Amino acid sequence: MSNGPIIPARAAAAARAPINPSPFASSVASKGRVGANRWLLARRLVQIGILALFMAGPLAGVWIVKGNLASSLTLDVLPLTDPYTLLQGFAAGELMTATAVAGAAIVAIFYALVGGRVYCSWVCPVNMVTDAAAWLRTRLGLSSGRPPPRMLRYWLLGVTFIVAFLTGTIAWELVNPVSMLHRGLIFGVGFAWTVVVAVFLFDLFVSPRGWCGHVCPVGAFYSLLGTKSLLRVSAARSSQCNDCTDCYRVCPEPQVIPPALKGTGSPIIASSACTNCARCIDVCSLDVFRFALRFDQRRE
Repeated sequence: MSNGPIIPARAAAAARAPINPSPFASSVASKGRVGANRWLLARRLVQIGILALFMAGPLAGVWIVKGNLASSLTLDVLPLTDPYTLLQGFAAGELMTATAVAGAAIVAIFYALVGGRVYCSWVCPVNMVTDAAAWLRTRLGLSSGRPPPRMLRYWLLGVTFIVAFLTGTIAWELVNPVSMLHRGLIFGVGFAWTVVVAVFLFDLFVSPRGWCGHVCPVGAFYSLLGTKSLLRVSAARSSQCNDCTDCYRVCPEPQVIPPALKGTGSPIIASSACTNCARCIDVCSLDVFRFALRFDQRRE
């Protein structure tokens, strides 16, 4: 599994170190504060809305969605199952119901079309934790720390299946920060919050953008699932780029940008590591980036 193309030295330095003014300064000046954060606001609404649907039942008795992100039933009709959890169950030797398999198929098809790591930036609640760590890291001017190899998350993905097979349990769910965050929100203070705080501190002090981009096996699984997804970010107006490097500074996976932005081929950011978070779209005052379909090869 390749780490992707080498980022130009200037952009790599921008991605590592905080620079003043804020990378959003130009975007805010040209689009306004809301316009420069429209996709961020959309992501937060989706993430918080999903959490609210899950929590409405146990906290308010309104059972629109029953379960959690691993397995749920919406309006007592629509089953949704995390395909990663289902595959771990198979590895553990558990018998899966037809409903669970159907739910996993629905989820797998959806993320295969819109981009697997859309889960990471638009659904996963831990993304709000790691984004908060990245924001505070910038505010504090912290530039130390070195991310582990990106391949680590794929090795850990394999280990979760091996552990499931050896133990006969879906062992990863016992420590999965996503599941722990759900438990912490519903049941209050406990070990669950220890795991969530550990992820926050890891990204803040040890490894910039380390958990989601380099460690989390869930992200690794969904990146594989969305390898050929249709919905991508396109640097369609790359000719307008003024080399400000703002997109590199805000992107959680900056190595995915150069082939589309500076290459002579496709303007599509085709790497499965891209989370379709749209930070690059928000931050660019020249509107170089936009959402497009994978087969849209037009440059303006």
